[in-house]
Amino acid sequence: MALEDVYRRNANHKTHRAGWLRAAVLGANDGLVSTASLMIGVSAARADNFLVTAGAAGIAAGAMSMAVGEYISVRSQNDIEESDRLLEMEHLAVDPAGELEELIEIYMNRGLNRELATEVAKAMTERDALEAHLRDELGQFPHTKARPVQASIASALSFTAGGLIPFAGALAPTLGTKVLSIIGFTVAGLIGTGVLTARIAGSPYFKTTIRILIGGSLGMAITAGIGSLVHLTGI
Repeated sequence: MALEDVYRRNANHKTHRAGWLRAAVLGANDGLVSTASLMIGVSAARADNFLVTAGAAGIAAGAMSMAVGEYISVRSQNDIEESDRLLEMEHLAVDPAGELEELIEIYMNRGLNRELATEVAKAMTERDALEAHLRDELGQFPHTKARPVQASIASALSFTAGGLIPFAGALAPTLGTKVLSIIGFTVAGLIGTGVLTARIAGSPYFKTTIRILIGGSLGMAITAGIGSLVHLTGI
């Protein structure tokens, strides 16, 4: 197979999106659910005069919280990966024979006989011993490496985009209660998020959308119940 064919086949995989897709999906879903839940809870507590203010504050605070939290968590993952990299470099310098044997065992556990595993391990070690151990021993790949800045931005933007959907539901003209309008907009947003997520990740549309829809609906239902309880108890 020609090299360009290999690159073309690999380009169809979705793994290279792992560094930011999780943050984007989490941000969009959290923006939808947390903002809608906040506004539904406020409305259920009969504090409609505070509804828009609460929604705007929730979007702003949530977006910043998501951005900072995502950066810190992903950066921590980077620190762990770097620590493992330095430790592996030390092991290779102190005990190269032991590290070679470790690679041989890894390849044997994947189904190769010892002779072939030894041949492969030696070839990988001669080419780039550190890369071989990071990849085959620790599962570190350049295309799946966590990207803190990219994940932070994706999380904040997607949270804001998701949060604006239930916010628009609160501002939209409605013949019923604001809660029904917010729920309607949010359900539509959850479905849209599910479809978009499935398309980007290459996963089944129905299964992905239903999972996101059920999770979001459950979050809204619980918050609405708490808001109603607050109203009834007069807290």
